[in-house]
Amino acid sequence: MGLTGGCYCGQIRYQINALADQLRTSLCHCDNCKKWCGSPFQTTVKTPRPAFQITAGNPTVFEDHNTGTGKALRRKFCGDCGSNLIEDGSPVALKENNNDFVYIVWGTLDDPNALPPKGEFFCKSKAPWLPDFPGLFSKKEVKE
Repeated sequence: MGLTGGCYCGQIRYQINALADQLRTSLCHCDNCKKWCGSPFQTTVKTPRPAFQITAGNPTVFEDHNTGTGKALRRKFCGDCGSNLIEDGSPVALKENNNDFVYIVWGTLDDPNALPPKGEFFCKSKAPWLPDFPGLFSKKEVKE
């Protein structure tokens, strides 16, 4: 499966080359992600690091130490338009195969509907006015 995406202004572009079953789209309701994306949840696509490639531009990196775990999360965005694009170094990624995954912000894909969500995390922090999403697995939190 070859997918492409990029930032709002087009300065940063990326490509994903992976099988659909290697990718997982999920909603994150943690307070940190909500603050970062300015929305009631952030939607990301868990992608094997070797399947992801930046094809144009260089994202700006923000080392987020306010994760509640003591481990930094690297948030990457376009320095020109501000689009939130990629995150890695998360506690989940570090736990699974020594950080072999990156998390691509779903809305930056050229065809995001090709990867519908499969689940949601940190539901203990989910906004109480949000409905349940049928067919998605849900976890109250992610334990290390």
